[in-house]
Amino acid sequence: MKELTPTDIAPPFAAYAHGVEVPEGMRLVLTSGQLAVDENGQTPEGAEAQASLCFSNIAAILGAAEAGPSDVVRINAFVTDRAHMAGYMAARDAWLAGVDRLPASTLVIVSGFTRPEFLVEVEVVAAVRR
Repeated sequence: MKELTPTDIAPPFAAYAHGVEVPEGMRLVLTSGQLAVDENGQTPEGAEAQASLCFSNIAAILGAAEAGPSDVVRINAFVTDRAHMAGYMAARDAWLAGVDRLPASTLVIVSGFTRPEFLVEVEVVAAVRR
């Protein structure tokens, strides 16, 4: 896979690529949006803790497809307030630590989720060699 970060446009604002090229022969793995619910049905407080749990859940889903963070080509994330962006970004950056090629990424502020305690939702697309 190839990171696409053209030099004739402004660089990314954070740890992501403007685009990612997926070559032929790869299979795609798409996750549903993950909310911060642990195996006991509990939701932690705070955006960073919630985002960390979202990424942990995503890692488990990717693992079921024999994939991991380095296979992710796109992250779509949603937070309920600008105040939650820093916590989300800290969790995302920690999850991507050590990844050689950064994914494309979008972060959107939304009015809310199905339950008021949810602050963050994250989904990813990964590409894995066949």
